[in-house]
Amino acid sequence: MIERNNRSADTMISLAKLPVGSHVCIKRIAGGRQLIHRLLSLGLRVGSEVELTQRRGGGVVVANAGTRVALGAGVAEKLLVVPITGTD
Repeated sequence: MIERNNRSADTMISLAKLPVGSHVCIKRIAGGRQLIHRLLSLGLRVGSEVELTQRRGGGVVVANAGTRVALGAGVAEKLLVVPITGTD
């Protein structure tokens, strides 16, 4: 079960800096309208909860709502997220 209120004091960090297996909530997209529109078309928006599943060179692969999306290093750097802690 995911505990949505315990988010490491809401400290945002770039998705590119997190280890594989991290569960996060997207809090901010540090990019322009074109990037935001592209991410929306991929199902990624502020408030989306994703899991970092792989590192591919400088980029990452994230799982979101049953789909996997590959993001380049520049895009991953612009996604500011908050880790979600899981409880058993």
